Amino acid sequence: MSRKTLAYVVALLAVASHNVMADAGKTLKAGNEYLIVANYPNNLHVIDMQNDTLYKSCEMPGEFGPGLVQMSPDRKIAYVLNNHFADVYGIELDTCKPVFHARLAQKFGENARSFLSMTVSHDGREIYTVANPTKVFTDHYEVQQPRLQVYAASGGMNAKPIRTFPAPRQMTLMQGGVDGSLYVLGPDLYKVDTKTGKFNVILPLRNSKRPNYSPPDVLYAWGHQTYRRDFSFLQTAMKFKDGNQDPAAGEIVYGYSSVDLTNGKTETADFLSPVTEVYFSGMRSPKDPNLMFTVLNHLSKFDIKQQKLIKSAALDHSYYCVTLNKAGSKVYLTGTFNDVAIYDADSMERIGGLKLPGGDMALNTAQAFIR
Repeated sequence: MSRKTLAYVVALLAVASHNVMADAGKTLKAGNEYLIVANYPNNLHVIDMQNDTLYKSCEMPGEFGPGLVQMSPDRKIAYVLNNHFADVYGIELDTCKPVFHARLAQKFGENARSFLSMTVSHDGREIYTVANPTKVFTDHYEVQQPRLQVYAASGGMNAKPIRTFPAPRQMTLMQGGVDGSLYVLGPDLYKVDTKTGKFNVILPLRNSKRPNYSPPDVLYAWGHQTYRRDFSFLQTAMKFKDGNQDPAAGEIVYGYSSVDLTNGKTETADFLSPVTEVYFSGMRSPKDPNLMFTVLNHLSKFDIKQQKLIKSAALDHSYYCVTLNKAGSKVYLTGTFNDVAIYDADSMERIGGLKLPGGDMALNTAQAFIR
């Protein structure tokens, strides 16, 4: 490549970068509804859900991955698990300024990653994450005990845990309860006392004894903060006809489990029997909780009580993450590439979409909120 060509390429990249961050100083408007998503190389985008346009973009520190976003209760700060699952950043949305940073590794010679285990307390004062540390030697690695790490949201750009507790292995998604407790998804669903670090099983999953069902298989990576204030995840299970549990006489069903973050009550229900297609994420309608929307290669809408597919829309490519606006009238599909698809929740027809600056959204979790 000649110097002239290289200079031209650099100039184009500079212009592109300037355009991406040109509106970084725009403040969010009170009462407006926004959708926030992250993507490569390390962007945080705010979409105006009134007119479905890109409102502003912020450049985050570190590197991308996975882009799990959790919003502060006042909707002013977006906390992002990023930098290859190793750091948590807090980005002030009005200014795009980083105001919080926590490195999960705590010791010299240690690597630590959080597999999607990060959220904010209900009152916004604390940040929670489960770190999975590994001690690095010159010729091998040594796996260490996972840790629940509690940070003060006021910890600034060099935040250190204010409390640390041993945690079970295989912890993933988490959400904060109204009473100050923490709910964490793992082999089972746990309720955690964040002052003592005690993990209590409130919904058995791997250890489920649900009559005429196998233990559910949970593969879920999208930690939505919903308008319904529920912590939900999809699951599949074998449903048997009787206590003999004969697989030849059973069928695989799709369902969900959830916990109400306002009172701690759990719920498990099926919505598709038998399984005919794989879905990655799902969300119940804020307008009608009997409606379940799911996505991967199709956007589908189900009647939960009747366990009936109402309508399905074919997609031009896979989307991982489904999100609804508060009115329950629009469905937003994100994940995989850098485009957002928008569908009417009633007709299931595509009504819009936009392409984001930058690259793939990958496993990011989009969050809808009202400022």
